[in-house]
Amino acid sequence: MNLAAGEALGQLARQTGAQFPNLTAARARTEAELVNRRAAVSGIRLPEGSSLCLMGSWGRHEVVDGSDDDWLLLVEDETVGITRTAEIAKALAVEPGVEGVFGKAASTRNLIERIGLDRDDNRNLTRRILLLLESQPLTGQAVYDRVREALIGGYVNEWVGDRTVPRFFLNDVVRYWRTICVDFAGKERERGGSGWGLRNAKLRNSRKVLFASGLLPLLLCESLGRADMGRFLFEQFSAPATDRLAYAFLVAGAADSGARALGAYDHFLGIIGNDACRAELKGLRREDAKRSATFMDARRAGEQLQDALLALLFETPRFTQVARAYSVF
Repeated sequence: MNLAAGEALGQLARQTGAQFPNLTAARARTEAELVNRRAAVSGIRLPEGSSLCLMGSWGRHEVVDGSDDDWLLLVEDETVGITRTAEIAKALAVEPGVEGVFGKAASTRNLIERIGLDRDDNRNLTRRILLLLESQPLTGQAVYDRVREALIGGYVNEWVGDRTVPRFFLNDVVRYWRTICVDFAGKERERGGSGWGLRNAKLRNSRKVLFASGLLPLLLCESLGRADMGRFLFEQFSAPATDRLAYAFLVAGAADSGARALGAYDHFLGIIGNDACRAELKGLRREDAKRSATFMDARRAGEQLQDALLALLFETPRFTQVARAYSVF
């Protein structure tokens, strides 16, 4: 199919007649807010050869009320003064996350070279995968592109043959998804259940979109020659995650199923973009979840999304064989 990754959601909407009002509004808001954020940091003297990036919902083009402003400064040398990072935080009007993964400088060398083994801790893994799958540069576009190209090139190396899936890359995306799931339980224990409802709703929906939007393009490499994989993956991972999902449904000839999947996700985005619903989810504890209509609504959206993704992977000719061959073993 001759389709640009960044146009896939629009093509899916035109083909099926589906509408995605919350995704459409969030994309427009993201673009407008990016202009504001770039203006806010324009007066900061950043290190030469650096790139200041926003992560998460910014990379998915899904900024809504309450979205986090996680940022990362890509640099060759991590020894950036605390005054400089404090200046960035002040300009963006955000506090660093409690895990210490974002709101800091990150060595591009570590991201590219430290893959696997003890030196590739949760922090490095998280930064690397989200830089590829969920990020947006505020400054240093050329540096940002170069680092991402180097990461993809490192995964799609001389050991990858034609018409196969780059297992090295696939395994790292799967590893990150499983790490998210394990860390969810760890955070619940560490925080005594605080914030459980919102984190659980995100795990069922936006975190699943993150994983699937990495998995599906990698499985599609099975039809490509090695020389084309890097270019294909760079294009895919430069598009919003929901475009990558729409692209996969379209090339699999499952547009109606894709409309249902992304319609469910659009509904979820409407839930967490509502101040009252977000506050309810954030204050919800596990033992009260089934009594919350808002949580059960978000849960149903996640189930509909998952059912459609499983059908895409295991019930369509385009994906069934390759998913069975690569996604488990």
